[in-house]
Amino acid sequence: MAGSTGWTEPTTAGHTAAGDAWGRGSGQTPSEFLENPSQSSRLTAPFRKHVRPKKQHEIRRLGELVKKLSDLTGCTQVVDVGSGQGHLSRFMSLGLGLMVKSIEGDQRLVERAQRLDQELLQALEKEEKRNPQVVQTGPRHSPHHVVRWVDPMALCEELLLPLENSPQSGARLLLTGLHACGDLSVALLRHFCCCPEVAALASVGCCYMKLSDPGGYPLSQWVAGLPGYELPYRLREGACHALEEYAERLQKAGPGLRTHCYRAALETVIRHARPELRRPGVQGIPRVHELKIEEYVQRGLQRVGLDPQLPLNLAALRAHQAQENRVVAFFSLALLLAPLVETLILLDRLLYLQEQGFHAELLPIFSPELSPRNLVLVATKRPLGEAFCVLETEDS
Repeated sequence: MAGSTGWTEPTTAGHTAAGDAWGRGSGQTPSEFLENPSQSSRLTAPFRKHVRPKKQHEIRRLGELVKKLSDLTGCTQVVDVGSGQGHLSRFMSLGLGLMVKSIEGDQRLVERAQRLDQELLQALEKEEKRNPQVVQTGPRHSPHHVVRWVDPMALCEELLLPLENSPQSGARLLLTGLHACGDLSVALLRHFCCCPEVAALASVGCCYMKLSDPGGYPLSQWVAGLPGYELPYRLREGACHALEEYAERLQKAGPGLRTHCYRAALETVIRHARPELRRPGVQGIPRVHELKIEEYVQRGLQRVGLDPQLPLNLAALRAHQAQENRVVAFFSLALLLAPLVETLILLDRLLYLQEQGFHAELLPIFSPELSPRNLVLVATKRPLGEAFCVLETEDS
C-alpha cells in the first residue's frame, strides 16, 4: 500500500484494465495527456483554464470518485475542506452536479475561488450558446464558499451545517479534501467518526511533517502499540518527497541535483543566525542550478525573513558545496524509506477507522508520475461490499 502502488490505467473503453498496474517510476503518461501534455482530454476546456496538468488529473479523478461515493451512500451534500482556489469544488458542483460547500481558512483564496466560479459560469454559458446540442440538465449550483479555519482538535459546526437549498432534516454529508495539509486530514477523520451527519469520507493527505505530535499520529491503537512506532520530523518530511521525480533527476545526473546541498548549507547559516529558527519553510527559488551557493543562501535568507546581507563564511559554504555528491547519496537513501513511512501513516488512519467499526479502504486513484500522494482514504458507515471496485474505475 505504499504511496504509489496499484495505479491502473483505463482501457480505451474507459474502464480499469485488470492487472495493468502502475508501479513507482513507471515513466508512462496517462492516456488523457497523450495528445497534449498540458491538457487533460477528459476535462472540457472551461474546467482546464487556470489549472495545471497535475491538478486537472487530480480534480477529475477525485471528483468522479466523490460523485460515485455520494450516489452509493445517498449523500445530499459534499464538503470540500481546505478547498484553496476551489478547483475541485467547481468541478464537483458545476461539472458533476453535486451540492458542494467549500471551506478554506485563507480569505484571499476564497475571493479568488469566487471570481473563478463566475468566470467558469460565463464560459459554460457561452459554450452552450455555441453548441446548442449541449443540454444542461437542471439548474447549476456554484460551490458555497466559507472562510473558516478548521481546528483539528475540535468539531467545526460550520462544516456540519446543511446548505440552505439542501434538506434541513436528514442531511447526509460526504467530507473530502484534496491533499489536505497535516492535521487537516486528521480533522476530517475525526468529524467522520464523531458526527452522525457524515456518511462518507474521501481524503487525500499530504504534508505529514505538519502532523501534531501527539494528536496527529498515531491514531490507531494498533500502531500505538508497536515498539518504536515514533516518526520524527525528518522521516515524516521525507515521506512527502516525490520518489519518481527524483529518480528521473538521478538518471539525468544534471546540475539540478545540487538543490538539496544548497538547502543544507542554507540551514547551517539560518541556525547560526537564529538558533531557534529550525527547518523554516523556504519558498521555491527558481533555477537553483544557475546560482552560486552564496547567491542561493542570500535569496533563502530573504525568504525566511532574515537579512540577506548577513556576512557569510564563503570558505565554509564552498566546503559544503564540495559535499554535493555525498548529499545526493544520503538523500537518495533517505528517500527509499519514504514509501514505508507514508504506508505506516496511511495504514494508521485506515486502522483507526476500522477499529471503530467503520468500513475503509485505501485506493490508488492518481498517476504517481503526476501526483506522488496518490492514495485516497475512502470510508463509509455502512458496508459497500463490491461497490468499492466501482470507485476505482475510470468514467468513459
